[in-house]
Amino acid sequence: QLQAFGGGLVQAGGSLRLSCAASGSIFSIYDMGWYRQAPGRERELVAGITKSGSRNYAESVKGRFIISRGNAKNTVYLQMNSLKPEDTAFYYCNAQIAPDFESRYRPSDFWGQGTLVTVSS
Repeated sequence: QLQAFGGGLVQAGGSLRLSCAASGSIFSIYDMGWYRQAPGRERELVAGITKSGSRNYAESVKGRFIISRGNAKNTVYLQMNSLKPEDTAFYYCNAQIAPDFESRYRPSDFWGQGTLVTVSS
């Protein structure tokens, strides 16, 4: 399972760091990422990171957000700087996980619970 931490209320221009840890039966974790969903809007990719460390970002957060993985590779972080009110949303972590050796070529999508980020103007 995935468990996310770190949401909260922050003023515009401030920073927050989200964390997400995978636990349970894990053979290997492949891509990890953060998505967000604001009220009335569809869920969108914020940032992703591969097992080898390649990163991609939504245009709206480039230069402000940084995604990283922990040394054990089972955690993913999202450092959010220069936050704007339009960044307000529920943030969800995602990971492609192979629970055992037999499923190493067919990882499944796992989602963490949402953590609310509210940016006040």
